[in-house]
Amino acid sequence: MTLTAALPDSAEPDALYDAFTGWAKNRDLTLYPHQEEAVIEIVSGANVIMNTPTGSGKSLVATAAHFAALADNRTSFYTAPIKALVSEKFFALCEIFGANNVGMLTGDASVNEDAPIICCTAEVLANIALREGARADVGQVVMDEFHFYAEPDRGWAWQVPLIELPQAQFILMSATMGDVTRFVDDLFRRTGRSTAVVQSAERPVPLIFSYVTTPLHETLEELLTTRQAPVYVVHFTQAAALERAQALMSVNVCTRAEKDAIAELIGGFRFTSGFGKTLSRLVRHGIGVHHAGMLPKYRRLVETLAQAGLLKVICGTDTLGVGINVPIRTVLFTALSKYDGVKTRLLKAREFHQIAGRAGRAGYDTIGRVVVQAPDHVIENEKALAKAGDDPKKRRKVVRKKPPEGSIGWGQPTFERLVEAEPEPLTSSFGVSHSMLLNVIGRPGDAFAAMRHLLTDNHEDRPAQRKHIRQAIAIYRALLAGGVVEHLDEPDEEGRRVRLTVDLQLDFALNQPLSPFALAAIELLDTESPSYALDVLSVIESILDNPRQILSAQQFKARGEAVAAMKAEGIEYEARLELLDEVTYPKPLAELLDGAYDMYRRGHPWVLDYELSPKSVVRDMYERAMTFTEYVSFYGLSRSEGLVLRYLADAFKTLRQTVPEDAKTEELIDLIEWLGELVRQVDSSLIDEWERLRNPTAVLEQQVIDERPPAVTGNVRAFRVLVRNALFRRVELAALRRWETLGELDGADGWTADAWWEALEPYFTEYGEIGIGPDARGPALLAIEQGRQTWTVRQTLDDPDGNHDWAITAEVDLAASDEIGAAVVRITDVGPI
Repeated sequence: MTLTAALPDSAEPDALYDAFTGWAKNRDLTLYPHQEEAVIEIVSGANVIMNTPTGSGKSLVATAAHFAALADNRTSFYTAPIKALVSEKFFALCEIFGANNVGMLTGDASVNEDAPIICCTAEVLANIALREGARADVGQVVMDEFHFYAEPDRGWAWQVPLIELPQAQFILMSATMGDVTRFVDDLFRRTGRSTAVVQSAERPVPLIFSYVTTPLHETLEELLTTRQAPVYVVHFTQAAALERAQALMSVNVCTRAEKDAIAELIGGFRFTSGFGKTLSRLVRHGIGVHHAGMLPKYRRLVETLAQAGLLKVICGTDTLGVGINVPIRTVLFTALSKYDGVKTRLLKAREFHQIAGRAGRAGYDTIGRVVVQAPDHVIENEKALAKAGDDPKKRRKVVRKKPPEGSIGWGQPTFERLVEAEPEPLTSSFGVSHSMLLNVIGRPGDAFAAMRHLLTDNHEDRPAQRKHIRQAIAIYRALLAGGVVEHLDEPDEEGRRVRLTVDLQLDFALNQPLSPFALAAIELLDTESPSYALDVLSVIESILDNPRQILSAQQFKARGEAVAAMKAEGIEYEARLELLDEVTYPKPLAELLDGAYDMYRRGHPWVLDYELSPKSVVRDMYERAMTFTEYVSFYGLSRSEGLVLRYLADAFKTLRQTVPEDAKTEELIDLIEWLGELVRQVDSSLIDEWERLRNPTAVLEQQVIDERPPAVTGNVRAFRVLVRNALFRRVELAALRRWETLGELDGADGWTADAWWEALEPYFTEYGEIGIGPDARGPALLAIEQGRQTWTVRQTLDDPDGNHDWAITAEVDLAASDEIGAAVVRITDVGPI
């Protein structure tokens, strides 16, 4: 039964409270006192600030808030900082309220947007607030993870709704908000509603903090022996988390029976080579790894095994928190300092408590443990002192080790201070942009008064406000000079004295804000060009966010190859250094795109908020004819597989959504199908969830373990591209004379490095080189004969004389291809036709 069936006839507070608590009781949910307090305040119409610990049931209070708004015919918005959490909450609320009553807006997905309950990212709601202000159909706002208000780049999105939606009832939720007095006063002044602070110093599962000076493996062994698992071991880099997990393989974490249970639950889960094989060994030993660089399916596997009580130790990063579902009894910190991208510093109290709060599971644990591991030099000093015993002379002779150079010293006093410290008060992170002004100018009424309110009545101090005002004036003048806005002598029928001269799509500031530019740039391309499909791809890639780790790896690889080439040419060291500054990652069409962007922004100055970034990741993978695993290995990205896959999925979705049908040639459709199938075969969740959002009524409970993507051969169009790429990969390697790599690909079938060279030596004697340009990979040189169990394929080599009398012949095993999710090609012949 959905919660909507429990809606009372009246929206009176008592009736709402009784109806909701009755529904909760029927589901065997008993409200904690602080939850009861919050629900009473919500149904009474008050704003609520829930400053309560992790695991204290904020989600149930949010559900009560949506219930109260629904009963009162008000539209309710739930916001979260990341799309994955928004999507997760969307499906959860569909189950509770019914799919017809829940919608979602994330920028790249729009589902049932007229529903009375909307799940969205904070930026989506902020743009609605800017565009519509007090006229917006927003009766209630539930802001989850409200501590993101202090994020330097994104905090504006948590602040704008507070300023622009005085008609709304706000429920602000976080475990680490610090002192919220100013929010209480501010919300009352803006909304006229009383604001209740619900905070509970007592966690449902209390925490015990300890500082230990034993080596980490000994600490873990003690925690395992005393049944304090699952233990989450916190690291501050992904590399450190993986290294620690591998080092713990010598510790006996699980019993034989537990290892058998792990193997049974894993079942036929598909692990790819590289990191997948490493993770397979770790989880079968009872050790998990969890960080943002992993494939989503690997993170879900670790979460599922942990929920089943089968993973005793999980090594991960400090990012564990938002949207993560890993049950933990003990949190073990390996350090109390971190590198934040600028400098190494001590953890803030908010960061420490946010991570520590993951310990202890309501309904499972009576207490949670938080253990801080002393620095290595402190542990070694303690060992040396213990060895010296009580003899003062010996103790004086002990040479105490110091913290490593470049690190920040910390110890037990730091630990004690962080335990006792309250989270720091949230600081304002307001910002001004072109899209902010355009949204406000586009709404009815006096835009100048609206902007004055936004710029002078925010939470910034006065010097910061003056800076924002100057920036807003400069942006407005640019919009005026560009003809994007115009002054009116008299107010129009909606009270505007200034108005837009262009139409903006409703989500121009969301998802891919440069999509309109991409449409204009695609029109500049020649559809008859042999590189047209790849050029369209390059246009799309230029508007995607930069995947920093991938681009760095590409640049590193390119500079390594450039150094080798320059050494071979005898270029001197100093000259090499100077030339290396010009070597970067590949940027196809950079000159064309930069020129088009300069022209485009003259009429669309708001695009200056966003950076055009020509790059080649998908195109690079396609032109190199590599599989996902080969590409990750080639650039050494095993710790960033998740980042690579998310980028590929974003490129696929943007291609599907942005490129008009009349601009899609057969080759471009092939490319799009190939990309979608490649992502689906690596990890189907990123595509499947996006697709199933179109039919939320069909949401079923997702089975993570043994969930396998559809047969790769089922999508014939995409599979033909996979086969074509597999054959062309061999052509390219042969052209570059990479015999060892060819041997690695085909050695199991007898085609060793020597066999490849012997087969092709006569060809090179006759022709000297193999072409690998667009013609070489075109359909004219590839013949495929499709059978029921195998395909026979012949890839003709592109010789410089155009004779086309040599070929690589192969068989494609369809069953084996379905098993691994990629084309399984077995070479049968290399020679003259």
